[in-house]
Amino acid sequence: MDLGRRWMALRALLVISVLPGLVLGGDIVHEDDEAPKLPGCSNNFVLVKVQTWINNKEDAEFVGVGARFGTTIESKEKHANRTRLLLSDPPDCCRTLKKKLAGDVLLVQRGNCTFTTKAKVAEAAGASAILIVNNRKELYKMVCDRNETNLKINISAVMLPHDAGVSLESSVRSGASVAVQLYSPDRPLVDTAEVFLWLMAVGTILCASYWSAWSAREASIEYEKLIKDAPDEILNMEATGTGGVVDVNTTSAVLFVVLASGFLILLYKFMSHWFVELLVVLFCIGGVEGLQTCLVALLSRWFKRAGESFIKVPFFGAVSYLTLAVSPFCIAFAAVWAVYHTLSYAWIGQDILGIALIITVLQIVRVPNLKVGTVLLCCAFLYDIFWVFASKRWFHESVMIVVARGDRTDEDGVPMLLKIPRMFDPWGGFSIIGFGDIILPGLLIVFSLRYDFAAKKNLRAGYFLWSMVAYGSGLLITYVALNLMDGHGQPALLYIVPFLLGTFLALGRKRGELGNLWTRGEPERICPHIQPVQ
Repeated sequence: MDLGRRWMALRALLVISVLPGLVLGGDIVHEDDEAPKLPGCSNNFVLVKVQTWINNKEDAEFVGVGARFGTTIESKEKHANRTRLLLSDPPDCCRTLKKKLAGDVLLVQRGNCTFTTKAKVAEAAGASAILIVNNRKELYKMVCDRNETNLKINISAVMLPHDAGVSLESSVRSGASVAVQLYSPDRPLVDTAEVFLWLMAVGTILCASYWSAWSAREASIEYEKLIKDAPDEILNMEATGTGGVVDVNTTSAVLFVVLASGFLILLYKFMSHWFVELLVVLFCIGGVEGLQTCLVALLSRWFKRAGESFIKVPFFGAVSYLTLAVSPFCIAFAAVWAVYHTLSYAWIGQDILGIALIITVLQIVRVPNLKVGTVLLCCAFLYDIFWVFASKRWFHESVMIVVARGDRTDEDGVPMLLKIPRMFDPWGGFSIIGFGDIILPGLLIVFSLRYDFAAKKNLRAGYFLWSMVAYGSGLLITYVALNLMDGHGQPALLYIVPFLLGTFLALGRKRGELGNLWTRGEPERICPHIQPVQ
């Protein structure tokens, strides 16, 4: 079983840490922020709701994005006017329209001329607003050319995704009376979902830390008893390892980032519906193992005899009766989630499986000292920045954000994320955080509590409390940056790593324990079976 747990930990650590530090909050796919804000072209990009009526009956609601130019869009639904929708003739609205309009909204096809030209032609014909249909399913930010100055466009312009435009066009061509209402409701200043995600991340590390430290203390007590009672068996223990715990070294820390980069590129190149389904299967396997491990550890406190009685199972070796009793429930839970993972409430099952898997990995995988933890986090820090920001230079888009959102599939992103629906938000959607934001910093935080337990330090004199404060502060700054930067995906490790490592290194140096933390990773102690020289 030790070999199985080690393989499970290594596999899970690689797969779920492909997105090691990413927090998403935005809904607009393309980013054209390099275009400067000019007089008459300085609007903020806002999402716009396009409510439709077909023959005076309320129909579908679409989501578009407002342009940098034109008048601002009403934020209150009750103040927005319901206006007739007409098709542009010519369809691209690049030259004078064949007939005048009476304050109608114009549906226009993208292409053949600039966005501002379309808006000027529509305004000259008497339109009150213009809906430009994108040639793709994504939303696109409409900006002005650099040589366009002092623009005076007095109508609103909104970009619609291709499927929405096709639906509206077919309704108008069928002869139905189509009306639209455009408004852009404001989002709340504080996203409640982000608060709960913060609590989930901090709480998960807290649980994993105490479980790991408690297990390490019990193992240390057993070791000391063995020294007293049977010192000859110590060599056998050292030869067989540490009971299913996987120690990370500097080489494996660097190799992990290399392999994760390769796997991320693989996801980016082959991202499709079937590939996401494959990830769902892999996630379910890891989730079953994690949930099973957590439940067995929890229930063994009450069902000790079942947890300590074993039976041999083909391909799995010795398995406890408690594990056999728990496994069917775990498998059924993961299977039900896999079948219904596209439904709106499936995030609950995904978070349960994800948290169980994270806690299990943090309990099995161990950072032996501060040196290894520093190398791992620094590599992940550079990995995070490169694949979120620098990858745009070679791939013309952020590779990690594209993979996280599942832009090339009909799925709502990859499953290796914790997610919570945005509450009290008129736009809906989810706030998400990558598993790696919890696992990679969590490895060092778990190490800090093990060290404090071994050194018999209280919370204030130890490193765990301050590590948790540093992690929580770094994650909080990430969410602040997310909101200040208009919801663009943020590499969370960009903020977490400096806070966490800076706190650890500063405290270790101040207390004179940095050398011991860096190399040994445990306090110096005299073995009880060695008598001091008189």
